[in-house]
Amino acid sequence: MIVQTFVVSPFQQNSRLVVCERTRRAMVIDPGDAAGARRVAAIVDRHGFDLQAIALTHAHTDHIGGVGELKKLKPEAEIILHPADEAMYHALPEQPAWLGIPRSEWPRLGLVYDAPPPLDRHWHDGEIYAVGDLRFEVLHTPGHAPGHVVLFEPEERTLFGGDCLFAGSIGRTDLPGGSFEELMESIHHRILPLGDDVVVYVGHGPDTTIGQERRMNPFLTGAFSIQDLG
Repeated sequence: MIVQTFVVSPFQQNSRLVVCERTRRAMVIDPGDAAGARRVAAIVDRHGFDLQAIALTHAHTDHIGGVGELKKLKPEAEIILHPADEAMYHALPEQPAWLGIPRSEWPRLGLVYDAPPPLDRHWHDGEIYAVGDLRFEVLHTPGHAPGHVVLFEPEERTLFGGDCLFAGSIGRTDLPGGSFEELMESIHHRILPLGDDVVVYVGHGPDTTIGQERRMNPFLTGAFSIQDLG
């Protein structure tokens, strides 16, 4: 498996190009802005990869801001999102307001968006999504967003975790549809059981492993709790 990371958007989001080495089939996970989408498309063309999917872990602006541009460049790639995030996906043009960013600042920050293109299909919890020889198990992990999913490749021992679990932290839960209780449930019952050796490709910041977070993450060790935010 080839994984290339592109840090994009003012939010420093980790967009990924994931490729099956034998078949050259590929997917992009969470194209966060148009410039990053153009870089990915250029690499796909340069290496002759077959881009089959624009795979979205969830529908926050920093993870879907480049979907429209990438779909224009690679119309054959199917856009996939969990149905519980579809309304949020279509609200992309107004999402910067949810973050409290003044509308006058949106052009300067590159946060002016057209309506995103239609979805091609939905993720379903427990489905296996094939990219060449790679087989990704789709796990619904709400909490950061209602339709958040993670993509687990058991043979490669890798998890594309979006904004659930970070190195030393967890995803925020104060945006529309967020729930701290649901997020902790998702982490404890969907992610941690996958195994301590699993590498977690996270949505922001450095990558980690499940074992590292089980041992050191203050949200998982009990050193920090939601009451501390009060």
